Amino acid sequence: MNQTTSNSSSPTQRNVFADTMFAGTTRFFAFFVFVLLAAILISLIYGSRETILEFGLSFFTTNDWNPGEDIYGAVVPIIGTLITAGIALFIAVPVSFGIAMFLTELSPMWLRRPLGTAIEMLAAVPSIIYGMWGLFVFVPLFQKYIQPFLIDTLGAIPVIGSLFQGAPFGVGLFTAGLILSIMITPFIASVMRDVFDVVPPMFKESAYGLGSTTWEVMWKVVLPYTKNGVVGGIMLGLGRALGETMAVTFVIGNAFRLPNSIFDPANSIASAIANEFNEADGLQKSALIELGLVLFIITTIVLAFSRLLVARMAKKEGKRS
Repeated sequence: MNQTTSNSSSPTQRNVFADTMFAGTTRFFAFFVFVLLAAILISLIYGSRETILEFGLSFFTTNDWNPGEDIYGAVVPIIGTLITAGIALFIAVPVSFGIAMFLTELSPMWLRRPLGTAIEMLAAVPSIIYGMWGLFVFVPLFQKYIQPFLIDTLGAIPVIGSLFQGAPFGVGLFTAGLILSIMITPFIASVMRDVFDVVPPMFKESAYGLGSTTWEVMWKVVLPYTKNGVVGGIMLGLGRALGETMAVTFVIGNAFRLPNSIFDPANSIASAIANEFNEADGLQKSALIELGLVLFIITTIVLAFSRLLVARMAKKEGKRS
């Protein structure tokens, strides 16, 4: 009797032990993410301690960047990062929505798989390839044909015309933003397509049965149902745009000066670090590490804002239901 009880309890004890080990391992991996983030933050703060002590808050209000005189300000890279990411989102979000809408509602079945595969292949292209294509193919065409046309037409519009004026360099903020939009479109479009596919067919069929058009179904049925996932996809693309390095370095112009229009050469945080970090030393190296700290903080703020936005949207949806 005792032997039977012992034998029957042995597998149970092993299962409890295995479950405990599994729970402990997964808990360790989860907390390891926080440890890793904390380690990155601490290392960035420690590496930039010299410029933090030397310049303080003036580092964020000065646009001078002169390694020869050890004068550094982060205004130009921060502005360049935000403008290029903003241009990228402005172009990529409607394009991605159109792609996802076509794939889920309008595309014939035989075309959905190859088109979806092509979009995923665009996401797999290395960023340096986008940068090389942008510099050697797009920039000459943009400089010779597209940018002069935009300057002559959009530059003459009152108020906003100043954003589209300047010399046709080809490289600059707009070019970098456009290349970024091409890079992040596959990410946003893939997420939108996947979340659009989870909408119950009954919802869409009911709307079509009431006489709704495809646009009305997408705008009033599909998008409200999937808005949390759509916001998540957009934030994923924004995170990619904020931290992109090589493609932006090729086409942004790498000039430490405040831009007067979106066609002017400028700099971003990532491109500034990529260009100067290899030969940097002393205060310059500390300034570049502080730029990395700024980019880390910006990305964290964007992520926190997106999570807060999604939570508020879910809360409002819960109250309505």
